[in-house]
Amino acid sequence: MNYRTLTAGVMAAALAASGAAAQTGLDPGKVSDGVVKIGLILDMSGTYSELTGKGSATAAQMAVEDFGGKVLGAPIEVIVADHHNSADQAAAIARDWFDHQHVDAVVDVSGSSEALYVQRIADTRSKIAILNSPGANRLTEEGCTATSVHYTNETYAVAHSLGRAIVANGGDTWFFITVDYSYGYDLEDETATVVKANGGSVLGHARHPLDSPDFSSYLLQAQQSRAKVIGLADGGSDLTSVIKRAAAMKMIPGPQIFAGLSMRINQVHDLGLATTQGMMLTESFYWDSDDATRAWSKRFFDRVGLMPNSLQAGVYSSTTHYLQAIAKTGTDATESVMQAMRDAPIDDFFAHNGHIRIDGLMVHDLHLYRVKTPAELHYPWDYFQLVTTIPGDQAFPPLTGSKCPLVEPPPQ
Repeated sequence: MNYRTLTAGVMAAALAASGAAAQTGLDPGKVSDGVVKIGLILDMSGTYSELTGKGSATAAQMAVEDFGGKVLGAPIEVIVADHHNSADQAAAIARDWFDHQHVDAVVDVSGSSEALYVQRIADTRSKIAILNSPGANRLTEEGCTATSVHYTNETYAVAHSLGRAIVANGGDTWFFITVDYSYGYDLEDETATVVKANGGSVLGHARHPLDSPDFSSYLLQAQQSRAKVIGLADGGSDLTSVIKRAAAMKMIPGPQIFAGLSMRINQVHDLGLATTQGMMLTESFYWDSDDATRAWSKRFFDRVGLMPNSLQAGVYSSTTHYLQAIAKTGTDATESVMQAMRDAPIDDFFAHNGHIRIDGLMVHDLHLYRVKTPAELHYPWDYFQLVTTIPGDQAFPPLTGSKCPLVEPPPQ
């Protein structure tokens, strides 16, 4: 499969028939340029490629195929570009896509810094930006736009569910190892706020560059702080590397708890349960939750060779939600589609009790998981034990006090 440009292929007979039936009587003339073109601006080769990359591209393609390959009688096309973890390059791709390639919507941008650029550019062109992998809460705070949706990953929600649970269980002193850009800052700041609000304290932090070659000095600082909890406010291969190095330094297992604030199932798989056992993480989605998650995930596994993480499952869900909005409104015009997306509830294999607010945040239930011990493993990828489910209105930030200019202040 060519990930520079992906075009919807032929579906199995049943899917094609159902997709065609869903479009009966609809007018392809109401689709701009005669095609609905969606794009993903991803890390295909660097730090976050395993978390997004090929898997996210495949998830979008699966959504298009399952929709029948057409909407309103017009073909759906998926294109993918690698921004090489450069915000400038992500911005250049977005400008070219919107100005010259007739892209109607971007359905993911990996990296918060890159996403903030693309989100703003999309708004100036009246194009839709759906963001699954970036977590920075400023995407729906001061950076919010009327044409963007923050669908899956959000730092406030992670901090307020995971941070509160660890402090409640005695982990009341923290030291952070943080990637040195907006996503890391937001994840650390939100978690630190929760720790302090629940009676804990932060003893310090160490910030590392993206794709750091060596984490020894940062881990030594954390060890010497004697904090009960070392919060890892980074992701992708950086998170994997710091945990590997901690194990080599015999800090894992050890007296200090390691909290993977952005841990995904991919890191647990790469590192193994012997290294990650007992770690806590908050996720929107786990492949082994129920029959629906297992059915979709096994189809994904057949294509990718790995079980999906929440970011990849979110791409499928959000792409489907976008296409459903086009079908419902009878046009791919941005304002109408955005309104339809906000009006429609989201209840599928990925998310339950979901809805998109005026600030663009998709509020949905989150789940707190504990990583199993090796003795608890029953079959491949059997890694998480559900601890509790956090309702969306408790996990995500309230609109009260929002910095998003789209949110009307309460009456005086």
